[in-house]
Amino acid sequence: MTTETKTVHDAWTDVGAADELAARPLQQVLLGRKKIALACKDGEFAAISGVCNHAGGPLGEGKLDGDYVVCPWHYWKFHCRTGEGEPGYEDDRVPAHDVRVENGRVLVNPQARTKRGRLPHPPHPLARTPQREPGPIRVLGLSTTAMTAAHPRYSTSEDLLLHALHDATTRHGCETQLLRIRDLNFRECEGFYSKASRACTWPCSITQMDADDQMDRVYEGVVHWADVILVATPIRWGGASSLYYKMVERMNCIQNQETVAGRHLLRNKVAGFIITGGQDNVQGVAGQLLGFFAEVGCQFPQFPYVAHTRGWSAEDMENNEKFVQNSASLHEGAAKLIQRCVEMAQVMIRARSARAR
Repeated sequence: MTTETKTVHDAWTDVGAADELAARPLQQVLLGRKKIALACKDGEFAAISGVCNHAGGPLGEGKLDGDYVVCPWHYWKFHCRTGEGEPGYEDDRVPAHDVRVENGRVLVNPQARTKRGRLPHPPHPLARTPQREPGPIRVLGLSTTAMTAAHPRYSTSEDLLLHALHDATTRHGCETQLLRIRDLNFRECEGFYSKASRACTWPCSITQMDADDQMDRVYEGVVHWADVILVATPIRWGGASSLYYKMVERMNCIQNQETVAGRHLLRNKVAGFIITGGQDNVQGVAGQLLGFFAEVGCQFPQFPYVAHTRGWSAEDMENNEKFVQNSASLHEGAAKLIQRCVEMAQVMIRARSARAR
């Protein structure tokens, strides 16, 4: 909620009645078009700029934690009276404004008494401009099968993915990487985009704030390394695996760069899919995968997925596993899928090189 400016007294702006404003520890007020975070602590008012240094978040819509205003977007903290950053980051500060109370009205001086200060924050390594390095076609395999680390089991989708990657190396001379998403320790998407589109940053705010978050490996592979992205998923209750959704929710920041920042991170990338399961709904799962990867800018070869299911009523999963293990046609299908993906990637790379000349 924003409290509108009321009247002006000389250089001071009346922002409202003191008793009404004191009812909330923190709120945003406007001095004309200038956003101010107005805090009230122990009966005393304080004011700092309402624009966070990090990504421009609305400080006045955050919360007061002791003496510090916490940005609602990414939780940066600034002292409510001095504007200084939390201990250790005092030079990273927002402007502070003088406040006084006269005749029951709160007045804020629109002229800040301190200047904004920004610590030098080197850009995150992932923030570099994507640029394809010379070399063979690079294929990134993403396996989204979940399993217990101490008790590994056979996975039909991962089996076909491994076969495709092996074929990419031995038959097509590609470089390959395999990321088993279950082996990566990364947090779920925390919904920064839901707060504001600009709050969803590239790289993801979680990646910027948490050095232990391993989603950076997916970002590096998808954005900066791969020419071909090959995703393998089982079917779980008619949908892709929970690990797939956990991963792609965190990839929203890639698509958001296109829609909000006009920055296209995925150029000349080809995506293909391997979908298997004991349940049906192959087309539904494929539709979700195709829709998402189209939104982040990928292209698809003809027949962009290979799939297998024995249908809703086939509960003998051990036979399903045996069928895939022994199926020459499914393994051949995975090999042909990677061939189509590689051939399309080659066409796109050649076209890009021709345009550059």
